Amino acid sequence: MRVFKFGGASVKDAKGVKNLVSVLKTTGHDKTLVVVSAMGKTTNAIEVVIKNYFENKDELQSSIHDVIKFHNEILLDLFANERHQVFADVKAFFDELTMFFKSNKSPDYNYVYDQTIGFGELISTTIISHYLNEVGLKNNWLDVREYIKTDNYYRRANVDWEQTQEQISSNFNKSILNITQGFLGSDANNFTTTLGREGSDYTAAIFAYCLNANSVTIWKDVPGVLNADPRYFENAQLLHQISYREAIELAFYGASVIHPKTLQPLQRKEIPLYVKSFLNPKENGTCVSKGKAIEPEIPCFIVKKNQILISLSSLDFSYIVEENISEIFSLLHLYKMKVDVIQNSAISFSVCIDNIYDNLEKLLQHLKAKFKVTSHENVSLYTIRHYSDASIKEMEKDKTVLLKQLTKETVQIVTK
Repeated sequence: MRVFKFGGASVKDAKGVKNLVSVLKTTGHDKTLVVVSAMGKTTNAIEVVIKNYFENKDELQSSIHDVIKFHNEILLDLFANERHQVFADVKAFFDELTMFFKSNKSPDYNYVYDQTIGFGELISTTIISHYLNEVGLKNNWLDVREYIKTDNYYRRANVDWEQTQEQISSNFNKSILNITQGFLGSDANNFTTTLGREGSDYTAAIFAYCLNANSVTIWKDVPGVLNADPRYFENAQLLHQISYREAIELAFYGASVIHPKTLQPLQRKEIPLYVKSFLNPKENGTCVSKGKAIEPEIPCFIVKKNQILISLSSLDFSYIVEENISEIFSLLHLYKMKVDVIQNSAISFSVCIDNIYDNLEKLLQHLKAKFKVTSHENVSLYTIRHYSDASIKEMEKDKTVLLKQLTKETVQIVTK
């Protein structure tokens, strides 16, 4: 039993859907579950629909029509006969979406978001399931909401593992090709929920865990996991092997590897995760599994832009002690700052943060009441895992270093 996950970039148009078929024919498709995201930028487009529902009702129907048009163009490219059942099935989903906005009475944005955002996944899998049948790959379309059960923490729901295991064990047919949606679940009242960031990858891991799958493969438009983001670093190299622990470490520091919540269920049952290219499915890609930290053993580079470095010192040159640090972290939590680096000495404390919620000025005003405060905005945070002296020198070249911190395996450098 294998689990495949295809993201939106892999099925952004008819050509992508046909390529998915090619991947399945190349790799085999028996005893396989295929988890699919919404097509292309559909999730973004439905977010515009939701925004219009709350803020600009005049544009609501127009924004829904844009989503319908996008999918109809893909349908017409894939199916010659407009009387094919897929057209009616897709229309039924769009009718349901439109009816929700007409009948909904809830003012809760998070609830409305979760009831509507998943139509992208429901429609993409419907199109793909019908097309697979059309080309001879018989499959079973599953509504993931009947299998993954969660609480009602909308937009970041927590999985009810016991109930989910029961639903999957009782109702899933392992012997055939199955198609389902990523990102979605349902609560005790059968309202739709979503699983948050990297939700489709997490869906694949949940099914793999409950099915005791042999492997999970995430199909991307890159050859696998690289040791650096090629947008910022030259000569990025493919990592053939990463341990679960190392992948979690890299994700913690900001690498776009695999989200820890995806890795955790796989690690518990030691199910290997492969990251491969949907353009070159015969290539080995990257394997995340138990074993050596990384292979080859080379430095891994991560950069986070637009960070803020705040340096604090006591007004009277007294020590920065536990009580002060506790107060500082309480304020960071209050203003929803993501902390990426901390460094302290006897009379100073520095922290590099991500101002996600735009609360910097409020935080600084609060801190200035008790500390001498210096802040540097728009700094870059560079992290090197498994660093060498040469890699550090290269990183610091032509940059002003504001903070530097080394541990056994990791160096972090904040530069201006």
